[in-house]
Amino acid sequence: MRSVIVLVTVFVLLALVGPWLAPHDPTQINIPNRLSPPNAEWLLGTDALGRDILSRLLHGARWSLGLAFLISVIGLAIGTVIGLVAAQGGKIADWIVMRTTDTFLAFPDLVAAVVIAGVLGAGTGSLIFALTITGWMRYARVARGIGLSLLNRGYVVQARLAGLSPVAIARWHYLPSLLPSLTVVWTGMFARAILSISALGFLGFGVQPPMPEWGTMLLDARIHMRSTPLQMIWPGLAVVTCVLAINLTGDALRDSLAEADQR
Repeated sequence: MRSVIVLVTVFVLLALVGPWLAPHDPTQINIPNRLSPPNAEWLLGTDALGRDILSRLLHGARWSLGLAFLISVIGLAIGTVIGLVAAQGGKIADWIVMRTTDTFLAFPDLVAAVVIAGVLGAGTGSLIFALTITGWMRYARVARGIGLSLLNRGYVVQARLAGLSPVAIARWHYLPSLLPSLTVVWTGMFARAILSISALGFLGFGVQPPMPEWGTMLLDARIHMRSTPLQMIWPGLAVVTCVLAINLTGDALRDSLAEADQR
């Protein structure tokens, strides 16, 4: 568990300070050194345009993890509000919200995101909107389920009788109970967002060149996959390792919360 947390911490730190650690300009084209193998100057080699892969990975961590963090936090906020509205708004509001949620869940996340990004056009803004609009539903279902379980608790009933607004009740009585479960869901959605950003980048709908992002690095390297496979291995390894570490952290957090509930 500690090693996984350390690994996640390393990725977060790389996203924060990686650009200052990069030995070269990630967008500088250097044709004479194109497709160079790893050596003393280019520690992970160079790509087809002679750009330093290590520098692009470090800069790409900020794009991949930063965008994933932003998307997952926005989705958390939207989903929590919608779930609490369903829990506190009565049967009609609950029915409308949950049927809307089920409609969104009926479509695979990535397919829906590709369609939305394709309609809006490639770019960071379209990427954020597409993944946010397809990522709030799980938060809403969790918030709604826990909210319904708390609806008739004594302290919630007393708060309503005392005249507290639904917003105040949600702030002081619902959110403290929601946060542990939503945190576990958030870790999984954070990892999914990294995968989705990389997938959309690989399909050409994500962060646009020359900005480095792990998915776009895979897109650039696909042509030379057989001759210089390291070009694809490095960003692919970064995605897999980061997502696996975050998922393992979420699983450990879930197990810890389950043990705490049993005590």
